[in-house]
Amino acid sequence: MASEGEIAVVHFTGRIAEGEDAGEPFDTSDVDVALDEGIYHDNRDYRPLEFRVGGGEVVDGLDEAVRGMTVGEERTVRVDPDAAFGEHDDGKVVEISRDELEERSDVTAEQGELVGSETGETGWITEVGDDTVTVDFNHELAGVSVEFDVKLLDAYEDE
Repeated sequence: MASEGEIAVVHFTGRIAEGEDAGEPFDTSDVDVALDEGIYHDNRDYRPLEFRVGGGEVVDGLDEAVRGMTVGEERTVRVDPDAAFGEHDDGKVVEISRDELEERSDVTAEQGELVGSETGETGWITEVGDDTVTVDFNHELAGVSVEFDVKLLDAYEDE
């Protein structure tokens, strides 16, 4: 049984829980699921996820889901934004000068392009105007309820 402080070893698949994208997977630790669902990436190492229960290493909803699970048990849990990737924060959406952005980075100011901030945060361009660019530094799933299909493969004490 997975409990606080132990290392949990899980296979998981995260899916959008509601709206027009409900059921769409956004992440998985299982290569077969990634291939079947069309979300496979060559640069990714698909293997079970290991994390310390209660260690803040994964989103709260996934951490909470494994507590009390027994090895071999599977469950699907719905996780609201506050225990997943956070609520969408309008304060993390900024408008900056297009010239300034292009001068200080390799960015060509195209919608969807990733941008790094001076403080190390990563955002993406959501809107491009003639003179300004809007960049969103929220997590891409901020404000979204998700579901995790979780299978506990092992739980052990790390000595």
